Amino acid sequence: MKNRVRERRLEQGWSQDALSEKVGVSRQTIISLENGKYNASLILAHKLAQVFGCIIEELFIFEGDENI
Repeated sequence: MKNRVRERRLEQGWSQDALSEKVGVSRQTIISLENGKYNASLILAHKLAQVFGCIIEELFIFEGDENI
């Protein structure tokens, strides 16, 4: 699943560490998420959307071919 977390984080001028503190995860989780090596849980996706002031669908792009 693709995401726009890095793009939105940079727009805010936040470091990976700052974002990780805002949503209560490790910096490594943010790194893995931004690099596409980790898919966020629904809870984390919701927290990220709240922090960025948007809806989940604006951050995460479901391409339809992922295993669900």
